[in-house]
Amino acid sequence: MSMLTPSGMGGKYRITGNAYPRMRRPRRRGRIVAGVLASVVVLGLFGWGALQLFHVFNGGDGDTKANAGPQNQPSCKPAPTPAHPVKLAPMPQPAGVTVNVLNATTRGGLAKSTADELAKRGFKVSKFGNAPTQYDKKVTQTALVVAGPAGEAAAREAGTQVAGATVKIDPARKDASVDLLIGDSFSALATPADAAKARIVAANPPPPKPVCTVPTTPAAKPKG
Repeated sequence: MSMLTPSGMGGKYRITGNAYPRMRRPRRRGRIVAGVLASVVVLGLFGWGALQLFHVFNGGDGDTKANAGPQNQPSCKPAPTPAHPVKLAPMPQPAGVTVNVLNATTRGGLAKSTADELAKRGFKVSKFGNAPTQYDKKVTQTALVVAGPAGEAAAREAGTQVAGATVKIDPARKDASVDLLIGDSFSALATPADAAKARIVAANPPPPKPVCTVPTTPAAKPKG
């Protein structure tokens, strides 16, 4: 047996050449792949757990939000349409409005100064003075315009001169004159430019807004 014959081969095989063959262990590829997959799973579980902790500490609850969203949306119904809609009469020019300026506040001199300014703007001022007992010191807004059905359009025209004024129609009133009652919130008449803008809105009032209700969601019970 030659010295180059490895032990245990019984001399059946002879190694020739100037170098010995390298005897390596078989590569364990299966273990490497399994290790990589295990690492990926562990990292994924770690990331999922961190995300859940983030939601807990920030008060997040995916299921609660998903279920509560649609419940909290407002429910809107169209505004009711009158059975007999009333067509508004065209608004007259200031020269076609007869107005009575009445002071319903405790401040003196408002009726006269306001009446003089309205006269300059073209309105027909019939009289000025203190408001009657039923309105005296009872008008909290800037102004209240009172007229009968025949003076509805004239009342809207007079109301454009005071920002925030409201119109009240008295069915028992027969003439077309208008009472402009000065209220506690009154400071001055609207500027001519603002009155012109208000006249456009009064001549073309917007349609009634839909009635919307928002359901209330019961408070969530604390987790214990």
